[in-house]
Amino acid sequence: MFTLLNVFFALFAGSVFAAPIKIRSETHTINMVNNCGTGTPTLVQNGAVLNSGNSYTASGPFTAGIAYLQTGECGLNGDECTTVEMTLINPTAPGAGSSTDITLIAPHAFNKGVGFRYFNGCDGQGQTCATADCTDAFRTPTDYFAQTQCEENNVGLTITYC
Repeated sequence: MFTLLNVFFALFAGSVFAAPIKIRSETHTINMVNNCGTGTPTLVQNGAVLNSGNSYTASGPFTAGIAYLQTGECGLNGDECTTVEMTLINPTAPGAGSSTDITLIAPHAFNKGVGFRYFNGCDGQGQTCATADCTDAFRTPTDYFAQTQCEENNVGLTITYC
């Protein structure tokens, strides 16, 4: 009986006095800055407008999102406009983290200059497309150089128009 009591006490004491496990949830903030003087920064995910303003924070992975400056000519999915495509996710394996790009693949077309930069990890990495003939944007589906990867947890993104 003494041995059984010792085992019980050891298990009980270990569970009560063990240090709590700290769980950090995944979050990603997307800041949109409009220096153009006109238009509305628009953030869309899965066909739904999530934000038409300055900042949005996702609690968890943010996948398959797009952003564009709505100037009246843009379709819901950024058609006819310069569009930033993004997936912000904490990496679970090398090469499985965040990826962002600027697309001008039809039906997208240049309408306003845009640039993006990561923050809170991979600080300053990004791309800019300031003119219709910029070289940092996707123009064909195989322009993989246009993607900017980030392998940091909880990375944020600042998108700047004009």
